[in-house]
Amino acid sequence: MQDKTTGKPSKTLIIIPAHNEAENLPELLKALKNTKGDFDIIVVNDCSDDDTESVCISHGIKVISLPVNIGIGGAVQTGYQYALYHSYDIAIQLDGDGQHDPGYIPFLIKKVEEGNHLCIGSRFIEKEGFQSSRARRIGIKFFSLLIRLLTGFEITDPTSGYRACSREVIRLFAEDYPKDYPEPETVVTVLKNRLKVTEIPVVMKARENGTSSITRIKCLYYMIKVTIAVIIAAVSRRRVVTQCE
Repeated sequence: MQDKTTGKPSKTLIIIPAHNEAENLPELLKALKNTKGDFDIIVVNDCSDDDTESVCISHGIKVISLPVNIGIGGAVQTGYQYALYHSYDIAIQLDGDGQHDPGYIPFLIKKVEEGNHLCIGSRFIEKEGFQSSRARRIGIKFFSLLIRLLTGFEITDPTSGYRACSREVIRLFAEDYPKDYPEPETVVTVLKNRLKVTEIPVVMKARENGTSSITRIKCLYYMIKVTIAVIIAAVSRRRVVTQCE
């Protein structure tokens, strides 16, 4: 694929944050190898206790193994820093638990190449596939309404970790990224910088192995922390994002 603004092929990186995903990664990595498109893959191994690193190596996938567990935000930011350092045009964030179908990667890339800065894979546009639990759907709807109230933009799936970013957003995220539960806050940060955000419909799958990092006990903390973070991001002074060369 080519960037319509430059006419040159887009250099694309797939970023997969992973903590104890050795059971889920083989199927995901196989699916990625069968996905159309020219892209590189980096797995950020967040100090896993299992064979996450060896699984990546056995599949011929580059892996950054962090010496300590720094959480989802730090792992994702590491991927964006790698993308910035290696001058990628597009970075696509993909969960390591197998919930995200790599088949949508070409569509995410196309949206960024068309001039959007952030494209989110939303499970709530066509409402097919795994829709998450009722409690989480209520939380997602709350954040969607909050973001619309604060920014004027409607994002149907602000908690989705399946997203594609332009060079401008790569730079933003490489510089600063929330430590945990980062997705709604980062959407507001992108909008606050007057960058274009769009969504495409995707079908997600339920996690087959392992457990989510968001437990019931953490849900209340999640709601309070993210609500405060989203509000702060919305009222904070806009950071100047220069056009990447």
